[in-house]
Amino acid sequence: MNEIQKKYQEWLKNATDSEVAAQLISLKNDENALKNSFFKNIGFGTGGLRGELGAGPNCLNVYTVRKVTQGIADCMQSHGWKAVAISYDSRINSEVFARAAAEVFAANGVTAYITKELTPTPFLSYITRELHADVGVMITASHNPARYNGYKVYGADGCQLTDAGALEMTGYIEKVDIFSVTSERFDTYLQNGKIRFVDDALTEAFLNEVLALRKCTAEGLFVAYTPLNGTGFKLVPAMLERMNVTGITLVKEQAYPDGNFTTCPYPNPEKEAALQLGLRYAESAGADILLATDPDCDRVGIAVKTAGGYQLMTGNEVGALLADYLLAVKTADGSLQKNPVIVKTIVTTELVVQIARDYGAEVWDVLTGFKYIGEVIGKLESRGEKERFLFGMEESYGYLSGTYVRDKDGVNGCMMIVEMAAYYKRQGKTLVEKMQELYDKYGLYEHKLLSYEFAGAEGNAEMRRRLERFRAQLPETFAGERVVKTVDYLTQTEADLPKANVLSLSLADGSKCIVRPSGTEPLIKVYLTVSKNKVENRKKFARLCAGADELFKA
Repeated sequence: MNEIQKKYQEWLKNATDSEVAAQLISLKNDENALKNSFFKNIGFGTGGLRGELGAGPNCLNVYTVRKVTQGIADCMQSHGWKAVAISYDSRINSEVFARAAAEVFAANGVTAYITKELTPTPFLSYITRELHADVGVMITASHNPARYNGYKVYGADGCQLTDAGALEMTGYIEKVDIFSVTSERFDTYLQNGKIRFVDDALTEAFLNEVLALRKCTAEGLFVAYTPLNGTGFKLVPAMLERMNVTGITLVKEQAYPDGNFTTCPYPNPEKEAALQLGLRYAESAGADILLATDPDCDRVGIAVKTAGGYQLMTGNEVGALLADYLLAVKTADGSLQKNPVIVKTIVTTELVVQIARDYGAEVWDVLTGFKYIGEVIGKLESRGEKERFLFGMEESYGYLSGTYVRDKDGVNGCMMIVEMAAYYKRQGKTLVEKMQELYDKYGLYEHKLLSYEFAGAEGNAEMRRRLERFRAQLPETFAGERVVKTVDYLTQTEADLPKANVLSLSLADGSKCIVRPSGTEPLIKVYLTVSKNKVENRKKFARLCAGADELFKA
């Protein structure tokens, strides 16, 4: 009997949960699925856990959730930490996993504050800070397809775990026997106070924190909105109403939570396919703008009404627009702090640097992941300079303009976007037209993200081989251009950043290629930047994409 069969038999013997037991039976005659479910334990890192739902140690199920929770509880006990905040999104089993986690924490003497219903990820960051919890847990797989779920972990500062915290917790998690974790039932702990529901007043307090950041309201703007069957379904419409948006059209098929995401199988606002239904609603209503938040409502995508139809805007474009808007309106009313700071990830557009320079603002680069932006806010706060933080952004549609949370916030993002759109509408401009003004002034910065999937056990090994080979043989030329600078973020010393499995190539013509593995999916991601004109950019993208395909396409 091989190792996979041994593990499989152990699960058959010990897994008493009816759903998991049924899934185990279904794996019996599917050798490939069995291997993928049992070839390793699901990885825990700075993103917590993320994986496919199902039976086995490499999937998300009540047993892997309880094991991870026990490890975190053991780590908390070693520090004398006493409280955890928990919330969850609309995905399949999210509430089940959240309650299972609360039970295990309570069994270990940790007071678990859990939301009464699903809420956005940024709300979890907020209540972790407001309740003075030592740890936060959010059950979500963000924008992944319906077959996924996940388990994000936050520190007391409201930031997702960074490398050191994840490594420490991993040590405790690995010591836990997955079938040894025990607890009483949820209602028992609710009665004795070890599990407590989060007070409804905190929801209103969160919304007030968001709205306190507005510079004006959004009268005259007509908005279509889809939460993509996720957690934005209450707070975003409530915010839009308070912003005095003139007309709000909800995409009814996607207006309420549904973990099957039947009308958008890949509920990612970066993808045009996920917005098709919303675009039809926007067109029918004549909306000025379509907003779409992902299932855990920490990111927002938009489409803008133009004379030629609705135009989708990228995360880089919206981030650049918001940075320029905030700098302009705060300069105009005198509220811009001295030496303001914009924080962006290394894969996010350099156009923001050009914009910031005109206002005397600084742009700080951090590694990919909004947790690093949250960490910068914490550092500014520790120096008594929290007010210098103006805006945080990442190219994957994540934005934040306040310090009340330490994660990207789709509610805040929607508020800023409708405020900005209404502001420019009063000037007779759309956001697309304003973006063209920025391009005309600073140059046509364009970006492309390529993703190469390596699923399953064999794919996982091949992904490692490809990255190792690329690192060992960094090219002197790429896509026909000389490489003038390479940065390996595992070894670089010029920037004060943690070590990371990221490689950057700067080319002689000003274009750029950054390569990294996804922290949450079995993907190699390649970020391409060009900054000439439309004709030259198209040609350069073709060469860059061909070069990346040669290295990473299966």
